[in-house]
Amino acid sequence: MNGILNIYKEKGYTSHDVVAVIRKMLHQKRVGHTGTLDPEAEGVLPICIGKATKAVEFLTDQKKRYLAIAKLGTTTTTQDAVGDIIETKPVNFDKNKIEKIVNSFIGEYEQVPPMYSAIKVNGKKLYELARQGKTVERKARKVYIYDIKITSFMPPDQIELDILCSKGTYIRTLCADIGDLLGCGAHMGSLIRTEVGIFNLNNSIKLDQLKELIDQQKLDTIITNIDELFQDYPSVTIKENGEKALINGNRIYFSYINSNMKEIKDQDIIKVYNYRGSFIGLYKVVIEGAESYLKPLKLFL
Repeated sequence: MNGILNIYKEKGYTSHDVVAVIRKMLHQKRVGHTGTLDPEAEGVLPICIGKATKAVEFLTDQKKRYLAIAKLGTTTTTQDAVGDIIETKPVNFDKNKIEKIVNSFIGEYEQVPPMYSAIKVNGKKLYELARQGKTVERKARKVYIYDIKITSFMPPDQIELDILCSKGTYIRTLCADIGDLLGCGAHMGSLIRTEVGIFNLNNSIKLDQLKELIDQQKLDTIITNIDELFQDYPSVTIKENGEKALINGNRIYFSYINSNMKEIKDQDIIKVYNYRGSFIGLYKVVIEGAESYLKPLKLFL
């Protein structure tokens, strides 16, 4: 089996838990997730099966959308509701000021990763050091907030945020940073991931629903084909006489291509299908004078 399942991760599961459960359900070893969700967070977690595990890096790079509740006035050790309270301050619930501060995070933003994270420093995960009561210096990392909206003001101390961001963004750190600028501190009260690329809440399923579909032999109705991940990429079909080059993972010269290449530019990444219509993989266009060909980038044979 090869493809992607859009799983709704429920609270209490780690992302690795979900992978382990699906491996057991499908009796398949090649299963991988596309971006960690904390145990207390829930929402969209695309799971790659079989040859689709080669696409994990592409899904990890996709924009992600979250719905988060920021609780103002209280900072915690983990920047979320699970941690111990560090400090509590009064909240001036000025909607205009809150909105101005929240909007200031749109664009590139240097974020210091939290101590309670899986990032490694000198070979040790930060959360392991944090559990030992240690704090180490972390370098700020550039992340990008494409959009952030306050979807609900909930006085006296909560706001709901709809956030579209780049990979590597810690939403609990974003909530804490918003609180810092407001002067009262904050932590993330709850988190739902609502979108990862083409996957969203509407087409996600929970693990118990997945089990039912497997039992009913209806898994094919909800699995996403690998090439659907790359729907915005141009595509070409290779003639039958180019089949050997495809199978061997060789470069594909334009003479083998059964498509119009006028719109294709040097260094473009394109989807390649064989003459039977089967998706082969992603190739990079190379145009060097009179010699033009497609160079294998990621094969899903």
